Amino acid sequence: MSPGDEQGYSDYAETGHTRTRLPETDPYGGAPRRPHRSSSRSLVTVVGVVVLLIAAIAFANRGGGSSADEASPKNDQPRTSTTAASGTKPVETKSANIPTGFAHTPQGAQSAAANYAVALGSADMFNTAWRHQIVNTVYTPDAAAAKQSAMDSAYSNEKFLANIGLAKGGTAPNGQTFVSRVIPVGTKVTSAGADGTTVEVWYTSLFGLSGEASKNPVTESWYTTTYKLQWVDGDWKITDFQQKDGPVPVGRDQTASTADDMTKAVEGYGGFTYAR
Repeated sequence: MSPGDEQGYSDYAETGHTRTRLPETDPYGGAPRRPHRSSSRSLVTVVGVVVLLIAAIAFANRGGGSSADEASPKNDQPRTSTTAASGTKPVETKSANIPTGFAHTPQGAQSAAANYAVALGSADMFNTAWRHQIVNTVYTPDAAAAKQSAMDSAYSNEKFLANIGLAKGGTAPNGQTFVSRVIPVGTKVTSAGADGTTVEVWYTSLFGLSGEASKNPVTESWYTTTYKLQWVDGDWKITDFQQKDGPVPVGRDQTASTADDMTKAVEGYGGFTYAR
């Protein structure tokens, strides 16, 4: 985040919340945030997508190769296990409306990290009572006690709230809906032990205010957060985390939805419980 980006979360590194950049202009009525692409560049993009689709279809429908070829894949080919689900079902228990009770396995740690990322990136973090419940649920007792005061100071900071368009107490202006969501794309274990595991969560986030008068419309950002997890009292809990930008995919030239459509989508589509 650049030093001049006053509407990000970088000034509040200990909040445990997703950092989000807000746009320089309003896509609901102002100029587009990204520079306009030329028609030739758009054509190249479309052609590239079509080529990829044709290649994917050809690969999916190709005839069976020799058994020798199938038994000896090239080292540079991705393995299906990278993205395939483990088959473990989502947990059914919840605490403070957050999934809990994960398996004492690497897959369980990944599921915990994904669900905790969603909770820490939610709009509930801007409500004092809900924030306390979330922090006490996803962090170890020691980490929660250490971070709670700093989070309270950050989320109640009037300048911080004003920068993102919220009133004191974290409430949205009349006629607007506050949107703060994290959508995990994938997870991976970078180190594993019996009682301590490190998990990276790659995700996209939606953040802003939907409404006709919004000066901070809902935008999308991409991050990867590394969670250090500890097995405490029969569940995985966070001890610490680090966040970085990206990987960020190339944006398409799609027209931004109206404020009304965005509000209806956010209010009409619920979230998920994640399982690796």
